[in-house]
Amino acid sequence: MTYFSSVDLELYKHRLTAVTEEMGAVLQQAGFSPNITARRDFSCALFDAEGSMVAHAAHIPVHLGSTPLSVRAALDSIRMCHGDVVILNDPYAGGTHLPDVTLVAPVCLARNRRPFAYVADRAHHADIGGQSPGSMALSSDIYQEGFRLPPVHLQRDGKYSRDTLALFLANTRVAAERLGDLDAQVAALSAGAARVRDLADKFSGATLKHAMDELQVYSS
Repeated sequence: MTYFSSVDLELYKHRLTAVTEEMGAVLQQAGFSPNITARRDFSCALFDAEGSMVAHAAHIPVHLGSTPLSVRAALDSIRMCHGDVVILNDPYAGGTHLPDVTLVAPVCLARNRRPFAYVADRAHHADIGGQSPGSMALSSDIYQEGFRLPPVHLQRDGKYSRDTLALFLANTRVAAERLGDLDAQVAALSAGAARVRDLADKFSGATLKHAMDELQVYSS
């Protein structure tokens, strides 16, 4: 097994954190709404094959504290393959308030069908239905707040699930903007997955996995 010195471990920490920082840069640049492009109300993170967090960018603390629960809910509900993206915003499945929409995607290495890791991002959408524009009304129950989505496929084999997308967009007030922000979130996941594969190609999947394990041990 590869031995990591303190310097090695620090380098891998920065390499993996850079993956999530780049995801955030892609999401901000590709987003449609001011919530994403100006307010930067989003977060990006990397998880191992078991769904445990490995790295996250310096984004929104409340997102990063709860996103692992959404990733766990997605993994418990759906078996993901290469090209899949799962979407959810359910507060009872690790979500926060309903406008925070989480996307999760597997990272698969060449000739390996089992996910090597997972990437996830969470973004505050400007509207998610409910009784008032912006979906931030004072409510007495969750059904007044907006559209509640348990873990479901947003994409299969790299293509949008038409049923899921149609249902999501039908429950928002500015569908074109919501679609643009979803596209930005998907693009961020793609960027993150590509960078993880680059690291695995450069250092080998086994070495990268060992580095991820060691970082989790060090942070525990």
